[in-house]
Amino acid sequence: MIDIQISENPLVPQTCQDAVADPSAGGAVIFLGTVRNQTKGKKVIKLEFESYVPMAVKEMHKIAETIVTKWGALHVSMHHRIGLLEVGEIPVIIAVATAHRQAAFEACQYAINTLKETVPIWKKEIFEDGAVWVSAHP
Repeated sequence: MIDIQISENPLVPQTCQDAVADPSAGGAVIFLGTVRNQTKGKKVIKLEFESYVPMAVKEMHKIAETIVTKWGALHVSMHHRIGLLEVGEIPVIIAVATAHRQAAFEACQYAINTLKETVPIWKKEIFEDGAVWVSAHP
């Protein structure tokens, strides 16, 4: 099963964990991206994410399909949040379940790296003294 969501609502890790739960899985890896309080020595107040949602969903599906094909994933869940997020909040969750743990780790790492490279989601870092759009995604 492939579960892809882009939402303005807070992300819930348990939702992704439940989406990949399978008694035949020997391993499930869940990655939680969090908003950190600094970047390059500057204090981050919050992040803002924007997306071209239809294309982002399509690209996230491509990533998940590759994971199913290459790593034999039983389930893939990828959720990304858009809008304003405070320090400590979760902008992205990726969960992958496979028959063996090594494949789950590799697939999850591939998912986040590829998402950052190919999915049309853009990030603005908001500081005390200004803001800057960064190329977290294309």
